[in-house]
Amino acid sequence: MDEEFSMIHLGSDDDTPEIDYKISDDGDAITIDATDEALDPVQDFVMDKLLSYGCNKKTLMQIRLAVEEIFVNIISYAYHPEVGKAEVVCEVSNNPLCVTIEFMDSGKPFDPLQYDEADTSGKMFMERPGGFGIHLVKNTMDSVDYEYKEGKNILKIKKKF
Repeated sequence: MDEEFSMIHLGSDDDTPEIDYKISDDGDAITIDATDEALDPVQDFVMDKLLSYGCNKKTLMQIRLAVEEIFVNIISYAYHPEVGKAEVVCEVSNNPLCVTIEFMDSGKPFDPLQYDEADTSGKMFMERPGGFGIHLVKNTMDSVDYEYKEGKNILKIKKKF
């Protein structure tokens, strides 16, 4: 009996640039160009790691949102209009089970934690965009720290699960 198989291409068109990235030998870090197309591989890298440790759905979604917000900020502000590298390190520790995700770039120095809390009430929230993403990160993660060291922006988030 002859069976016919079709190849299905999932994803984007052939003219979409290939995403080039490197996973560290220990599997804890991904280095990738800070572009819009890199967001999915970064998310997949972090989610795969967390799923391998049995992370619950609520925490996964909170971390996914935080990773998206932080990585999009690197894409939008660190090197713009140029493109540069970003490194995302994702480590899980025990007692208690906790993930630490560190975002590093060599772009313009920028401390997102230095700004006042976003006004999430009423009219101001709708009229003046900006700051709400980092507000979400700060309110869903157990800790958020920033430092500028050796020419790198380093933003570190931690979350127990």
